Parts: sequence; C-alpha cells; structure tokens
Amino acid sequence: MDLNLKNSIAFFDLEATGTNVGTDRIVEISIVKVHPNGWQDIYTKRVNPGIPIPLESSLIHGIYDKDIKNEPTFKDLAKDIHQFIGGADLAGFNVLKYDIPLLVEEFLRAGIDFDLDKRNLLDAQKIFHLMEKRNLTAAYKFYCGKKLENAHSAEADTLATLDVFRAQVERYLGEEAEDLQGNKLGVFENDMKKIHDLVNEKMVDLAGRFIFNSEGIEVFNFGKHKGKPIEEVLKEEPGYYDWMMRGDFPLDTKRKLTQVKLRGFGSK
Repeated sequence: MDLNLKNSIAFFDLEATGTNVGTDRIVEISIVKVHPNGWQDIYTKRVNPGIPIPLESSLIHGIYDKDIKNEPTFKDLAKDIHQFIGGADLAGFNVLKYDIPLLVEEFLRAGIDFDLDKRNLLDAQKIFHLMEKRNLTAAYKFYCGKKLENAHSAEADTLATLDVFRAQVERYLGEEAEDLQGNKLGVFENDMKKIHDLVNEKMVDLAGRFIFNSEGIEVFNFGKHKGKPIEEVLKEEPGYYDWMMRGDFPLDTKRKLTQVKLRGFGSK
C-alpha cells in the first residue's frame, strides 16, 4: 500500500568496520528517500573509513580494504549526504540502536550537528517486535512447551508467568546479555536485583554510557561510578569530565555529558 506521508522519509542502511559507535566507521551508505508524492531517490556510496576493516566485518558485508582505498571519506561526503537527507524522517531496520547513532557520530566528526529532534524515527525491527506475537501464550509454549489453558484469567496468567520466569532463569543462567549493538550488559544470574538492572536500563546517550535511574536522574552506566548521578560525580571529581572528554568515547556521549555539566554548573 502507499504510505500516507506528510514528510519525506529517508530509509537507510550502513555497513561499517564494526559495531562500536565510538570507534568504528562507515564503509558504505545507501539511502532511499521516499517523497509524499511517491517518488523515490536513491543515494549509495562506498566510503573510505580511514582505518583498516577487520576481516570478521569484511566477511559479513563483503567490503575489503582494497575495495574502498580510493573512495572518499565520510567527511568528504558529509555535506552531500546531509543535503540529500534534508529534513526527511529517518527509517530502517534496527536504526534506533545502530544506524542512527553511527550516522550521527560520523556527522559530528565531520562538524555537522545533525538534528534529530524534529524528525520521526521509524524502526521496522521495533515494529516487528511490537506486532509479532510475543504474548504470554507464545512465551508459555516456547519456554515451557505447554499450551496455556484459560488464557486471560488472572490466576492462570499469573501461574503461567511464574513458570515462564523460572524457565527463563534456568535457560539463561550464566549467559552474557547483550543489546542489539553487541554491547555486553552483564551476566544473567539468579539474582532479582541484577535481572532488574538488565531489563530496566534507560539510555541518556545513544551509546548507553548514561541511563536514567528510577527517579529519572541521569546516572553513569559504566566504570567505577556506575549508578551514580552524573552531576554528583562531576561535583565530587571534576577531573572525571576532562578524562571522559579526552577519552575514546562517542561524540554524542561527550555532548550529553557536557549538557549535564552546563546545566549543573553553568558555563564555567
């Protein structure tokens, strides 16, 4: 069916040297821009990342160092890509967790502050996860191998959920939990606080270095200050800000850290 569009949508996909938003680079970008009148424009370019492509990545997307040695860098292409996308909404598969953060990071490296605030972000993977059957009946059959009788009665659903949860703990005990970008979140343990931490993280920055705690306060999500409010840490250890700004962290992470710092301490 035709999409009911008020604004153009830029569907896009990236191939890269890896999955670390802070250190990896784009090696190919393809954008299909769909306009409200149904017309489509396509922009596809290979990109010299300026760093070697790991073999394991090349084996996935089929792009090797020799294939991109004479191609332009992202910085060379950044203005054209930015102009091509224009004010379009962004869409793709798993773009919220990977492609959009990486694209934003590359634009920031090129000196372009790519604004997401006024765009709709549309992720086909998210829709897939939302709409395909992942209810209690499906979970009960998958984890317990049983058909859920009397579904939607409170007691049957509650007992089934308990069985599913027990089966999940048994199945995943000792396994490393990862997000869709391959970031390790921790080992799945038979510990309710640790399970809570795995399933309740809310990101502040695109790389997930900061999250909101249960009170809606930005806190660190890594290192020695994990779980501590950002403002509190920066007051007690001002040098930690400088350490992060010099470190190998994504530019978006540094931008968010700076925003919190300025909010708490002004422009000092």
